[in-house]
This record gives sequence, structure tokens and C-alpha cells, in this order.
Amino acid sequence: MLKSIPIFRDHDETYRADSCRLLAQAAGSGALHLKAMRHGHYPGTLLPSQSLPGLKMVGFWDAPVQQDWGLSWHYNEGIELTFLETGSLEFAVDGREYLLGPDDLTLARPWQRHCVGKPLVSASRLHWVILDVGVRRPNQEWKWPSWLLLSKQDLDELTDILRHNEQSVYRAIPGIRECFHQIAAAIENEREGSCVSHIAIRVNELFLRLLEGLRRKQVKLDQSLSSTRRTVDLFLVDLKLHPEHLSINWSVEEMASNCGLRITQFVHHVRCLTCMSPLQYLNRCRLDHAARLLRARPVRIITDITLDCGFSSSQYFATVFAKRFGCSPSAFRESSEGVEHRSAPSFPTR
Repeated sequence: MLKSIPIFRDHDETYRADSCRLLAQAAGSGALHLKAMRHGHYPGTLLPSQSLPGLKMVGFWDAPVQQDWGLSWHYNEGIELTFLETGSLEFAVDGREYLLGPDDLTLARPWQRHCVGKPLVSASRLHWVILDVGVRRPNQEWKWPSWLLLSKQDLDELTDILRHNEQSVYRAIPGIRECFHQIAAAIENEREGSCVSHIAIRVNELFLRLLEGLRRKQVKLDQSLSSTRRTVDLFLVDLKLHPEHLSINWSVEEMASNCGLRITQFVHHVRCLTCMSPLQYLNRCRLDHAARLLRARPVRIITDITLDCGFSSSQYFATVFAKRFGCSPSAFRESSEGVEHRSAPSFPTR
């Protein structure tokens, strides 16, 4: 059965790192105070099964001191809004880095790569909402949950701004702080689903306030962010960043299907982005990953590296590796060890 890459899979089947495991462990150890309501695998109290579909997680943390963990690069299947009430916090999205202060609001689109705490979470009180709008590719239509009651015109405008906007950090307008305060109070007083109506009302108000704030900012939009070219670009980036997916026996047809494109469209975009065919790019990613594994410690058997990198034949792997790096895998490993040995600092003499 074909295993899809992260941006095309259900969150809980693919992105184990974004289960917020470290956050849950910190809360369990008493290092911080965490209160959240959720659907699925996130930490927190389960929402009633039929209530607020699409709301993956809503909650807050109070970290009284700097933590010994951070939420490293990850993705969410939905829109993620975070609001920093107190303290400071390092935040990064798509390679852009920020130091957040009180009243800063962050926006991450579905499947947009980001991290919180870089590398560690500082003393802070942070609120967040993760809302799934049903997309697995940037060029798919967003589908807001039916309990979100903004008018179609408002939702269309909000969708357009969020989909086509690269700005990720804003100063929140006053009403947003109050929305998060009310959500936090409802969660703190939760008793067998008693907070559901409060959360629904406040999340509706939150997105309305968000739209009002974005209108004031007159945000510059970039329509290419939801293009098929960007979908392919994210696919290729994901292959490179997630080497566990290189062992999949991809065909060009399967790759194109995962991007929701015809083969000719997919091949065209890959050539424009990489100057290679899809399979050439896949092999390049596999070989680069194999080179990293050959340099790594502890030393692994080359046959295992061959299979882990998606090559079914050791002979073929040796042939294409030599073509790429100018030597056999074993010679590459030996030369890497030699470089490492020569570059190691010597012990001082007395």
C-alpha cells in the first residue's frame, strides 16, 4: 500500500513529532501548567465526539521558568493561531525567525512548517487554536466547519487573506486578547463538555476579530501560494526533509497523484523547479541521504543503507553512487573517516 508523504496524509498517521509529546511530558512533570481541549492525539481533555468538528486543539500553557524543551520543526493539518500573553518566545516559520513579545499573534497555514521555542521554550503564557479546514495540498479549496458562523463573504475574504499571505506575526488587536482569556476561563472550568458552547462562541469571535485586524493591515497577497507549482514544491521539499519516505517505491504516476495533478503537469513543474525529472530528483535525494548515513555514527552495513534509501539492488546503488560522488560507497565512507580523523583537534601537550 502506498505511503504518502506528510502534507498529504492525516496528521495522526504521519507527523508523530507534532503530537506535542514534549509539551505533554512537561505538563505531566509539573514544569508548566497546561489546559487544553482537543480532538485526536493532541494532549488535553477530549472534546465530546460530535462537538466542534475540525477543532483539533484549543488551549494554553503557563510556563513559569524557561523549559528544557521546544517544539521543533513540525506541521499542523489546520490553521494554527497562537497568542503570547506574557513573556517572550522564539518562533520560526519557513525559515523566518521571530522573537515574540506580549500581544503578538502568529498565523501558520495548514501544513506550513514552523517551530515554537528555538531551541527552548522561555517563561511564557501562550494560547493557541488549531482548526482543520480540510486541505492536504495548497491548491485545494478550504472547507470551514459549519459551526463557524461568519458570513460566506467574510469567510471567503478571510480564506483569501490566509491562503495568500506570507506575513506570520502580527500585533493583536485588543479584542483578540479577550477572546483567548474567555476561552482559557472556559477550559479551566470544564465539566463534562460544559465549555463547548463557550469555546464555539469565542472561536467565532476570534476569527471575526482576526479578519478585522487583517483588514486594517491591508496585507499584501501572493496568489502563487496556493498554486499547483507550490504544491509540487512542497512535495519535493518534504521528500528532502523526511528521508523515511525515500524508501517508498514511488512511481511518477503516484507522485503526481499525491499532488492532485496529471503526470504531464507534475513533470513540467518538477523540471521547472529542479531542472531534473521526478525520478532523477528522487534519486538525488536518496543518494544525498545515503551519503549522510555513510558518514554517520554508529557505522551501519551498506546493504541496510541501500534498502533504507529506496534502492532494491546493492549493485545499482553502487553504480549510481559512484556516478554521483566519484567513488564507491565503501571508499566514500573511508575517505570521510580520513577527513574526520585529520580534522580532529589534537590534545594539548605540556
